Amino acid sequence: MVEQNSHPHEDLTVREVIALGLLPHQSRFSGITPWAQRVEQAAHQVGVTELLGRAFLSLSGGERQRVHLARALAQSPRVLLLDEPTNHLDIAAQLHLLDLIRQVAKAGAGVVVSLHDLGLAARICDDVVVLHEGRIAGVGPPLTTLTPSTIRHVWGVDAQWVEALGKPTLVVG
Repeated sequence: MVEQNSHPHEDLTVREVIALGLLPHQSRFSGITPWAQRVEQAAHQVGVTELLGRAFLSLSGGERQRVHLARALAQSPRVLLLDEPTNHLDIAAQLHLLDLIRQVAKAGAGVVVSLHDLGLAARICDDVVVLHEGRIAGVGPPLTTLTPSTIRHVWGVDAQWVEALGKPTLVVG
């Protein structure tokens, strides 16, 4: 699980925060030995290798978000839950993160993502669930679920699907 905002209560290094994800997988008799290889691999996947020795609390919001994703990926999850994973990230980091999430899903993990950016949801999701006033307003592939009428009804804004870069793209506004 990668929460929208999560802060450790201790001043840990980035390496230690990522290693926290491995605690449930360690035997209580083996001691708490970080699995260095998995920590390094997860840090590399999300692009935070250069931050491993830094204090987590010294990081920017976007850097913290990527570290939390690395913590989750270090566990080799079968199901990955992400709440606004692009929060605090610039556009390049958002696109990298979304591509990484797609790779995790293609590798066989189930991925559930909560997003408010409909364009990003349309880009990454195989299926979407649109909620309105606590009820489901639509379920299915983005192209058939994020319709202009549904978006107008739920959010009160106009939207349309256009062809951009050779694929359908949702334009809201």
